[in-house]
Amino acid sequence: MYSSVENRLVYRCMQWISGSLYYLILRRRCSRANGGRIMAGMTMSTANCLAQPAQLQGEAVQVSKRSTRTGRGAAVAARHEEEGTDDEWLMYLEPAKLEVFDHLEPWAEANVVPLLKPAEVAWQPTDLLPDLASLGADGFHAACCDIRARAAGLPDAHLVCLVGNMVTEEALPTYQSIPNRFEAVRDLTGSSGTAWARWIRGWSAEENRHGDVLNKYLFLSGRVDMRQVERTIHNLIQSGMVMNAARSPYHGFIYVAFQERATSISHGNTARRAKEHGDLSLARICGAIAADEKRHELAYTRIVGKLFEIDPDGAVRALAYMMRRRIVMPASLMTDGRDSDLFSQYGAVAQQAGIYTASDYRSILEHLINQWGVEELVATGLSDEGRRARDYVCALPRKIRRLEQKAHERNDKKARPTASIPFSWIFDRPVNITMA
Repeated sequence: MYSSVENRLVYRCMQWISGSLYYLILRRRCSRANGGRIMAGMTMSTANCLAQPAQLQGEAVQVSKRSTRTGRGAAVAARHEEEGTDDEWLMYLEPAKLEVFDHLEPWAEANVVPLLKPAEVAWQPTDLLPDLASLGADGFHAACCDIRARAAGLPDAHLVCLVGNMVTEEALPTYQSIPNRFEAVRDLTGSSGTAWARWIRGWSAEENRHGDVLNKYLFLSGRVDMRQVERTIHNLIQSGMVMNAARSPYHGFIYVAFQERATSISHGNTARRAKEHGDLSLARICGAIAADEKRHELAYTRIVGKLFEIDPDGAVRALAYMMRRRIVMPASLMTDGRDSDLFSQYGAVAQQAGIYTASDYRSILEHLINQWGVEELVATGLSDEGRRARDYVCALPRKIRRLEQKAHERNDKKARPTASIPFSWIFDRPVNITMA
């Protein structure tokens, strides 16, 4: 058996061997997509060969060419295809950047992995839903009737948001594959003992319960068309997700930190709305999920915070890169097979119901700027690009707030039309959406 040091050397050798192939593939793609601009200044050194693997956008392009997406899904995929290979993030795959995570592994062992809960103490879906084995037939039937009675009081708009959240959670196979694309931290063997690999697997195991418990609740509620919901889950996992700079751990951890806070807010708001409508069972379920997401957010926020501590220039430039392209929601490619704009309509309902809003997006950015001390970054420690990135990020919440204020002013002066949108998830019952 190899020692841990030998394993690391083997891993690096594998990178070196595959690096040249990656370089040639990347060079060819860059030449086609950008007229050779990206590779023009590169040398054929070993460092550059291993630093420039083929990027995820190329894989996304292949998916979009094979699919028959329309509407929002096609637009998102087309935008990522047009962006092609981007040297602004490819520099994060250089050895100096990736070795940061080798050095951070003991820190992750002490500060990230302990945030996971063992299966023996973590809540499980059975803890939050009726259990036939423990209740018996009569008790189980009574408990299911209680769930259906309470769920009957939920407005259709809240049901749509709940289904959308559940569908998003159920696409876990895609989400586990995302951090396993991050260079230097991915689980190379599928059972690696590194702190990063154990975190990815443990995080995925905890996330797995979220879709599971929501799926069972909706099944027991009797209020949704489960076949249409299941088709949507199938389609979403098959379509995958789009993500900028998907091989860079800098950009990837920023993305996940943002997303974990967004899902915590969404599930927390769903819990509050459920409680207002008398569904205490659903409120408890969504509250438990929100607490998990908050803990996961803490982990990813810590990781990015550490990057800001040891490489502020690289971290702030990665943050600006992600925010310029906006954080694309992981379920943006969802479809039920009938509605090509399903995600946009689900998002509009969530905005209108107060489950997840544009203001939440801004508040998340403000929170992360504060957590990572972006405004306090000293100019002398940043490159010209880093200073511009810092200034851009710090000014962005104010810009978003001004846009919100202008939108509210327009809405106050002029009544907006409403549209009645049927959702297959709720047996084609329509939900009224105020048009922007």
